[in-house]
Amino acid sequence: MAIRTLEEKFQHGLGDIYDAEHRFLEAQQTMLESATSATVQKNLEKHIAETEQQIVNLTKVYESLGLTAKRIACDAAKGLVTEGDKLLKETKDVPELADLGITGSCSKVEHYEIAAYRGLIACAESMGQTEIARLLQENLQQEENTAQTLETTMPTLLKQAMKTSSQAA
Repeated sequence: MAIRTLEEKFQHGLGDIYDAEHRFLEAQQTMLESATSATVQKNLEKHIAETEQQIVNLTKVYESLGLTAKRIACDAAKGLVTEGDKLLKETKDVPELADLGITGSCSKVEHYEIAAYRGLIACAESMGQTEIARLLQENLQQEENTAQTLETTMPTLLKQAMKTSSQAA
């Protein structure tokens, strides 16, 4: 379907991130089952709860527009989830590497979501949709905070993975 108006582009982007959030929620739930680090588990549990709230916020955006929430297949999210699943399978025998892989995969997801929300916020603001922009800003803030947490966690996980790798060599 051709996109001909700013509103149509916004709705397409909204459907895209709505689908992405659902895909990422399912992936995080799968990753939580494989995580062994208490820190990684805590990060995932917190972000699962935030993702559920983000989906609620996106549903409210649809309602504000008088629309029914609709997922538009997000190929980027599908690819990120597939990549994360593949890495999880490849590292399953070394828990420290699996935890590092989970954190890295989640970091990639966060940066995708940050870019998506920034674009949607700019679009909502240009259309004069201040309440919608506010809801999207809530989601963006959570994504930025999660990205920062993951980046802070990464050095410790890298050290643990290096220690395990040197012991295996």
